[in-house]
Amino acid sequence: MTDVQTFFQQLQRFGITLGLERIQQLLSHLGQPHQKVPAIHVTGTNGKGSVCAYLAHVLTACGYRTGLYISPHLVHYQERIQINGKPILETDWWQILSQIKQVVETYHLAITEFEAITALMWVYFAEQQVDIAVIEVGLGGRLDATNVIENPLVTVITSIGLDHQDRLGPTVADIAWEKAGILKPYRPLVRGPVPPDAAAVIDHRARELHCPLVVVEPPASSSGNILSFQGDDYSIPLLGEHQKLNAMIALEVVNQLRQQGWCLPVAKVQWGIAHTRWPGRLQWVDWQGRQILLDGAHNPEGAATLRRYIDQEHLAPVHWVIGLLTSKDANAILAALLRPKDRVSFVPIPGHRYHEPAILCDLSQQICPGVTAQASDAIQDALARVTVGYTPVICGSLYLIGQVLKDIGSPSFQR
Repeated sequence: MTDVQTFFQQLQRFGITLGLERIQQLLSHLGQPHQKVPAIHVTGTNGKGSVCAYLAHVLTACGYRTGLYISPHLVHYQERIQINGKPILETDWWQILSQIKQVVETYHLAITEFEAITALMWVYFAEQQVDIAVIEVGLGGRLDATNVIENPLVTVITSIGLDHQDRLGPTVADIAWEKAGILKPYRPLVRGPVPPDAAAVIDHRARELHCPLVVVEPPASSSGNILSFQGDDYSIPLLGEHQKLNAMIALEVVNQLRQQGWCLPVAKVQWGIAHTRWPGRLQWVDWQGRQILLDGAHNPEGAATLRRYIDQEHLAPVHWVIGLLTSKDANAILAALLRPKDRVSFVPIPGHRYHEPAILCDLSQQICPGVTAQASDAIQDALARVTVGYTPVICGSLYLIGQVLKDIGSPSFQR
């Protein structure tokens, strides 16, 4: 292992530490690369990754050199930083990390892994002279390391739900306040439908900062995978009715960019939407000749969306394979997912702090007495127990989904 690899590995022990002072110091010593990159800034409890994927594909289709920053990765760290759909090369990754290591050691900075990767992203996008970057918030917004963008082209809040309450606060209003921290004076905000308490907080903040506000509501009616938006039809490739809403949010961002002079022809936008890929979210894969549904649902809102898809597609009964991090609300997630005729296998998530499978077995039978629950040592063991007549669904953590994609040799992203 090289010195740079050791340095990167050591950063992981700092975990998540919210705040902007460290990243600002680091970027200052790196030449303020974030000030050289026009950016769209996207947050939300759910949907932010899909909206980022739509936007990145659309902007690339329109001929722009487009950076995309997402987290977490599914299989490889390099997936987090992409230009025109292609991840950063490992050689560039380690070369820029070497610069960061030198700065950290010279100025005695204590940074986290996420801060290092975020700084790496800004340096790479600046060096590669991207025309525009789509930046997904890591956690929250106000104190997230991505929130060094001083003059975003557009800010986006996709949704507000209960997640990360230990860091963002116990109520949707608290969480909304943290996510509204990405708003900047006079810069437009596109937000999706949120609970009234959250809307009051976000909209008040938008008025304070004189941010032009566009509120996106779910489409009134739709047919199949076609979304009609402002007189034009868009083919939606991602599964689930919620993806039409995510596409609408992206299209409203496109409208905002057009008003700022960006050339985004309808036909190319349609092509970009139609060719959007976003692995690990309602994704069907083949495992030993059997079709398995993967979904990164890891909070109550995401779990409810996954259950709606199961019911709408008449896929019940389900054999769930679930792994949950200890930071997640197991009660609410299981209540959203489980039905009496389902079966569920709980599995560990190697390398992470997870709810013990045996404890989740007891909890699931309290929540849904008709469910059959068992603990498994590994995903492969759990899948081997799936019998004919049940739809196998793996969910609960994107880390779990990444493990599956790695094990079956499926690409974690499509170029």
